[in-house]
Amino acid sequence: MSSTESATAPTKPVRIDTAEELDALVAEHDRVLLDIYTKGCTLCQSIEPVLGNVAKATDVVVAMINPQTDMSVAERYTIRSVPTLLLFEDGELVDRLADGFQGAQAVVDFVENEER
Repeated sequence: MSSTESATAPTKPVRIDTAEELDALVAEHDRVLLDIYTKGCTLCQSIEPVLGNVAKATDVVVAMINPQTDMSVAERYTIRSVPTLLLFEDGELVDRLADGFQGAQAVVDFVENEER
């Protein structure tokens, strides 16, 4: 692997707890899809298996964070509802999806969107 390539993406979502862990993950990988969820959110629980499929079907690293473990994440990215999906490319936030439950194909399409 050359120094310009990112580390291999895991094939299942990675759970993180802090903004520092998020920053390290975004710095290490070219593309990261972050699921912001809360405990007890039924839509969040429903989307979790979808994210597992997205991790397997794409080269994006899928991560999950409960902002209640580090409120600075919710503040930094102005999270108003959960689940919210944030897409990072080359260290920058490039898109967000905050439309409630999405199926696997809709999330893959969001991740693979070439028009951004």
